[in-house]
Amino acid sequence: MLIGYAPVSTADQNPDHPIDALLGAGVNRDHVHVDTASGAKASSPKLDLVMQVLREGDTLKTTRLNRLSRSVLHLVTLGADLRERGVGLHVIEQGIDTSTMEGRAMFGMLSVPAELQRELIVANTNGGLASARARGRIGGRRPKLTADQAALGQRLYDERERTVQQIADMFGVPRPTVYGHLDKTKTVPRQPKKPVVTKS
Repeated sequence: MLIGYAPVSTADQNPDHPIDALLGAGVNRDHVHVDTASGAKASSPKLDLVMQVLREGDTLKTTRLNRLSRSVLHLVTLGADLRERGVGLHVIEQGIDTSTMEGRAMFGMLSVPAELQRELIVANTNGGLASARARGRIGGRRPKLTADQAALGQRLYDERERTVQQIADMFGVPRPTVYGHLDKTKTVPRQPKKPVVTKS
């Protein structure tokens, strides 16, 4: 079966051209799926559907590689997934067909910069963590309360001098931050203060 995918970047773009190209490449109109989205991070629900529909022996057809994915790394991952499932990929306007040796070679060349990008990201991340550890810092978010602030907040809470909201307001942090710093094993159960009885 031939499955066509024709995304357009905005609702104002006319999808007739990619659809016509897919129909001209032999795709049945009922098997053409169109995504309308804007932005590189927009979701692609029809592409997700296409990936579920494809079966071994099918061929996914699209007009250009940048129509299929705006990320080289995602594109290579998608191509590898199709290959493992025995699904072909035909990019009409660029003449790429993974059922041929040339088409597979093209995807092989695309995987080189994608893998290099991944390795650079990993190397930079590891280098930054190593540098931070050398300076006595560890990864992760910094606590929003210092040790002294946390201790003071604990005392004010245990002695019922301040509520959690009041402690949060005092340090300029949200309530969950205060709760996260309270030592649950040492926190005294809060009971209402006994009313002071004055003699008349």
